[in-house]
Amino acid sequence: METENRDYKYFIQDTGNVYLGAKLSYTEILQDEMVNFKYKSIVEHYIFKDTDPETTLESHLYYMTKEQFSYRTYEQLKAKVKVNLLEEKKNFFGRKKTGYATKLMSLGEFADMNLAQKKAKGVVIQELALSKLGLMTFSV
Repeated sequence: METENRDYKYFIQDTGNVYLGAKLSYTEILQDEMVNFKYKSIVEHYIFKDTDPETTLESHLYYMTKEQFSYRTYEQLKAKVKVNLLEEKKNFFGRKKTGYATKLMSLGEFADMNLAQKKAKGVVIQELALSKLGLMTFSV
C-alpha cells in the first residue's frame, strides 16, 4: 500500500506555486524538511483548529466544507485542487465515451460539489496547489 501512495506524496514548487501530493498527511508535511516553514506554521496554527494531524490532504479536501476554518485559511492561500473526474466525451465517430479527465479547480469550485456529486463523478484528488503570493501575504 505504501508503494502505491509514494507517487502522490511530494512537495515541489515553481516560481508561482507550491504543490503538495494528496496522499501526504499533515504529520508528514510537518516532518518534511523540504516544506517551507511558513506553510508548516499555517498548518499548526490554523489548519489544526478543525483537522487531525493524521489526516491526509486528500481526505481533508474531499470532505471539506465552506463552513470550516481550514477552508477559509486555504482560500486566503489561493488554493487550487488538481483532480481526476469522470467525463463523458464524444469520439470522432460521435459515440459517447466515459473516461477520466484531469482538472485544476479552485477550492471554492471544488467545495461547492457535495459528496454525492463527488462520488458520482468518481473524484480522485491528486494534489493541492498553493499560490506563493498567497503564502507570502498571509500573516501568521
